[in-house]
Amino acid sequence: MNETTAPQERKPIIFSAIQPTGIMTLGNYLGAIKNWADLQDQYDCIYSVANLHAITVRQDPAKLKKATLEIYALVMACGIDPQKSLFFVQSHVPAHAELAWVLNCHTQFGELNRMTQFKDKSARYADNINAGLFTYPCLMAADILLYQADLVPVGADQKQHLEITRDIAGRFNGLYGETFRLPEPYIPKTGARIMSLQDPTKKMSKSDANPKAFISLLDPPETILKKFRSAVTDSEAQVAYREGKDGINNLMGIYSVVTGKSYEAIEEEFQGKGYGEFKTAVGEAVAEHLRPIRERYAQLMNDKAYLESCCREGAQRASYLAGKTLSKVYKRVGFLPLEKR
Repeated sequence: MNETTAPQERKPIIFSAIQPTGIMTLGNYLGAIKNWADLQDQYDCIYSVANLHAITVRQDPAKLKKATLEIYALVMACGIDPQKSLFFVQSHVPAHAELAWVLNCHTQFGELNRMTQFKDKSARYADNINAGLFTYPCLMAADILLYQADLVPVGADQKQHLEITRDIAGRFNGLYGETFRLPEPYIPKTGARIMSLQDPTKKMSKSDANPKAFISLLDPPETILKKFRSAVTDSEAQVAYREGKDGINNLMGIYSVVTGKSYEAIEEEFQGKGYGEFKTAVGEAVAEHLRPIRERYAQLMNDKAYLESCCREGAQRASYLAGKTLSKVYKRVGFLPLEKR
């Protein structure tokens, strides 16, 4: 009797991207990139360095080129395996810009005008309110829809972009027939929202004017310790997680993520101990947690040939998948095909 093998169930597709601007902070890592690595075995993961998005703000070309390769290496050092995940540089896949134009033509001016990120960036970069900044959500929609993503990890500041992506895809499907899968938000079961070490009511940000407010993934251990020792806390001198203790709550959250300890275990560990001892322990734990990342990053940056080969292979795989969707879109809207000979 012949046995038949059951067809393998399709894994849901997850898409996410990171811009190559500035440094990657502990907040970026614990809040997003660490989750990217954790998702690789459960999902078909597609990740990108979004350098097309980066130029909505003026960039120094040499610095952007350098930063693109560096962030590619750093994401790999954080655990993204190009054998498990599809990882590529956005500008290496022309289909992103091509689909973005088609989606521009299916997105209403009023929809884009309501986007809060456009309003925020227009205020911040008042001398460069360009068309790309305005149509940014269409390119983001193209990023997601090209790969027929099921899920997109989103923070509070990205929910609106996913909503407009779904609106654009739904409108296109309604006009031309089912073309795009409508992506859903992916909310991790345990998320880490890392706050500023100097103002724990604000999210940790690489653009903070105070360098003591954030931890860079590539900070040396002594710098990490120094920054944690100067972290803002309160006058209670009790390590406990509760309302009104923003600084301690933030440090406990960080310590919990990098050690795997529960808040209850942390409170017990530091019962009767001062904040100085606690802040030192958090700094040491973070420095040790980031050590393999720093070491792997250094190895990768010393092997540019390998990095570039990963970029090429990622671009080839991404172009194949994106091309299938783009061909379908071009056929749907009535573009004249170029006959193969």
